Amino acid sequence: MKKKLSLFLLALTIGLTSAQAQIQTPQSSPAATVSQAIGLGTVTVNYSRPSLKGRKMFGHQLPYGQIWRTGANQITNLTLSTEMTIEGNKVPAGTYGLFTIPDKTEWTIILNKGADQWGAYTYKEQDDVLRFKVKAQPQKAKVEHFTIQFADYTPTSATLSLSWENTGAQFSISQDPKEQIMAQIAQEMAKTDIKSGTYLTASNYYYDNNENKEDIYKWAKAAVELDSKFWTNFYVARAAALNGKCEEAIKYAKAGLKMAQEAGDQAYVINNQSIIDQCSKK
Repeated sequence: MKKKLSLFLLALTIGLTSAQAQIQTPQSSPAATVSQAIGLGTVTVNYSRPSLKGRKMFGHQLPYGQIWRTGANQITNLTLSTEMTIEGNKVPAGTYGLFTIPDKTEWTIILNKGADQWGAYTYKEQDDVLRFKVKAQPQKAKVEHFTIQFADYTPTSATLSLSWENTGAQFSISQDPKEQIMAQIAQEMAKTDIKSGTYLTASNYYYDNNENKEDIYKWAKAAVELDSKFWTNFYVARAAALNGKCEEAIKYAKAGLKMAQEAGDQAYVINNQSIIDQCSKK
């Protein structure tokens, strides 16, 4: 009888434990992902977001000068889809553990081969790929939840910002795709069957980067000849004005203006009218 009772109690305990294991509750430090396209690549950060909950962190629960997982739970991972430049240092594509060493006036930022590990317990300095220092960034208001976000972004750069409590740190990430893009343009322009969109993309890239203005005009005109729309007319008008061909610029801008008005696209109404106004003053 005692043996049967013991087996019953054991089965009941196992059953209760199994049931408890299936109870789901919100994570106290929920997982988060932030991602930003930079140049021709993408930077992705996977991390967990601990909260203060009335605690004092830096200098107390997180002592200054000690390695930190830069979040909670699993080490924060930073993934580069292509080679990037971080604070002036080239870093190959890959996934890295983002460790930090916070201090009163500066933070040490570390990219380490040890991605996907739990916490900083098995951190090895010999696996560091990059290590540099940045100034600590005082926060205007207390940050309750640890936050990683991108700021100050341009098509080829961004700042990665870390903030929690009354402090934080930030560092630059960039990717200069010019060499790749110029090679693509040269390859596409050597073809015999070039689409309007290809001409327009090449023309716009040259315009935005102050490259050969004659090519800007030549490619924009080729684009509008293949596909006359209010936007292609604007781009060839802009390119003509850049090359001092104001009479031609006005002609294309007027054509683009009429099409934009008919299409109800106010942005290109303004764009084409601006070329007309600009060239009419000359």
